[in-house]
Amino acid sequence: MTQINNPGLTQTSRRNVLRGTVLAGAVAMTGVSAAFARQPRLPLKADAVSRNLHKVAAEQNAGSTAKPADLSSYVRVKQELVAPPFAPVHEQVATGAPKIIEVTLVTEERLMVVDEDTGASVWALTYNGSVPGPLIICHEGDMVELTLRNPADSMMEHNIDFHASTGALGGGGLTHVYPGEECVLRWKATKPGCFTYHCAPGGAMIPYHVTHGMNGAVMVLPRDGLKDAQGNPLRYDSIAYIGEQDYYLPIDENGDFKSYDAAGDDYADSLEAMRALVPTHQVFNGAVGALTGANALKAKVGETVLMVHNSCNVDSRPHLIGGHGDYVWESSFSDTPLTGMETWFVRGGSAAAAMYTFEQPGVYAYVNHNLIIGAMLGATAHFVVEGEWDNTLMEQVAEPRPFES
Repeated sequence: MTQINNPGLTQTSRRNVLRGTVLAGAVAMTGVSAAFARQPRLPLKADAVSRNLHKVAAEQNAGSTAKPADLSSYVRVKQELVAPPFAPVHEQVATGAPKIIEVTLVTEERLMVVDEDTGASVWALTYNGSVPGPLIICHEGDMVELTLRNPADSMMEHNIDFHASTGALGGGGLTHVYPGEECVLRWKATKPGCFTYHCAPGGAMIPYHVTHGMNGAVMVLPRDGLKDAQGNPLRYDSIAYIGEQDYYLPIDENGDFKSYDAAGDDYADSLEAMRALVPTHQVFNGAVGALTGANALKAKVGETVLMVHNSCNVDSRPHLIGGHGDYVWESSFSDTPLTGMETWFVRGGSAAAAMYTFEQPGVYAYVNHNLIIGAMLGATAHFVVEGEWDNTLMEQVAEPRPFES
């Protein structure tokens, strides 16, 4: 696509417009570029230093004399990604030799309602249209081969940084795609565990993209599956994939949430809101109530659920009200799991896993147990569990009744 950005001088492509902007990832269209120009503060020095770091990483890779990887022993498998809170079809215990897991992520900039009660909305920057992006699952020793596509009608450049990978800023230095471009990145899963991935175009655009929803998780399972401290196998019946998202939505002089016509129009306002480090919303799976009501997670008594929790930007303290973390991996699957946890910890910029076998029917609330965040900012999900009640575990001996003092 060709656009006249400077009439009477030079005809330029969208990629060149984006490459030349001072904000390293600003949008291509001139009307939106004008919105960036109204930014009240100049980028900080730290922003300027980090803005083009990916270029250095890419240059180092491009100048390498390393031999091509020998992939002759790998079998290719295409993984069909699904929207959260669900997980793609996968083996819990790997069969055969390591594989090349082929996945495709398409960047999508879409207007999303964050809170129906207030009408708060955001131009979400997403992978495959969801917040968080899809869960990718592989085994230790596998290769993940990603095709990353940025549609021609996008307003921004995008890339991806895999915390599970090694080198080139997690792939961030090798995956910058402008509107209308695609790239292919292959990396080896050398460390088992749950890991975040996110967009990282450079400078202030990194937190801007992350706080607009552009993050997700990869789960790298041990080849022989999950195990307890004694080496006994642990199996799960399903996965509940939960992404904790902090939003910093601009507010006008009347206290109302602002609305914008296109992705990127909120850049200057968002940076001002983000600097305070106080989120207006902190939610699960993109919006207040996204995993409650008709969209609540489902299970049955006796079923074991692996809860994969991604928190790309902020610390979190998940707690299952009425249940526990039977086994919790806050770090690597190579580490002995914590057991019988009431509340566990997900460090900002990481993902973690917790396994629980439901023992009672009813509604369980899965919350960030900073209860201000859980109850007031939106970080709450519900599990609706079917089955027979067990009075040996809990019994209401007497209903609420008046008493005499």
